[in-house]
Amino acid sequence: MFRSQSFLDRVRKTTTLYLIILNIGFYFLQNITQFLYSTDILLVYGAKINAFILSGQLWRLITPIFLHGSLVHIGFNMYALYSIGPSLERRYGKQPFLLLYFFGGLFGNIFSFIFSANISLGSSTAIFGLIAAQAVYIYKNRLLLGSAANGLLRNVLVMIAINLMLGLSPGIDNWGHMGGLVGGFLFAWFAGPSYGISENVFGENIIVRENKREALVIGGLLILAAALTFLGFLVR
Repeated sequence: MFRSQSFLDRVRKTTTLYLIILNIGFYFLQNITQFLYSTDILLVYGAKINAFILSGQLWRLITPIFLHGSLVHIGFNMYALYSIGPSLERRYGKQPFLLLYFFGGLFGNIFSFIFSANISLGSSTAIFGLIAAQAVYIYKNRLLLGSAANGLLRNVLVMIAINLMLGLSPGIDNWGHMGGLVGGFLFAWFAGPSYGISENVFGENIIVRENKREALVIGGLLILAAALTFLGFLVR
């Protein structure tokens, strides 16, 4: 008999759960400081604000992924993380999944720094990185997924297109979303899981996971992120 998964069934013992708790915790602190001091102190010291990044506060290229501007904002983002995070985490593993989340957020905020003068915050940069990784996973393992692959990939691409179109609305940082897609795509393409078919000693076909040079990919992406940040300083 089939049964639907509860929230706890879906996220139990996952890094995704801790990310959701962390985001909710920071949002709670934002509201506490707003209530006590009439100022969102975490936003002031953690949001992507170009002038402060130019003054050397480079942590603002990553801290915005833990901050949100409203209950609706965090609600949509946490639902998206809950929807895509657990299944992707099972395919990647906990540490690579965290790295994927980090690079999506990092590249998203770097793109926003380069191309947008607006203040920006939110985990959607990292979540767009996860969505890009989902598309890469389906494409690279399409032979194993068989006839379902085309439909799955089409659904992800349509979801990306719809969300980018919605991102054209005022107040939404679409540059951050596009940067998140780039960061997630690059990490997933070069360090994400992909599988092949090989033969064992008995001549039977078996599925094998291809080895990835994760450390080399991380180093390359950090160098690229540094170069793009430097470009941001030049154009700003």
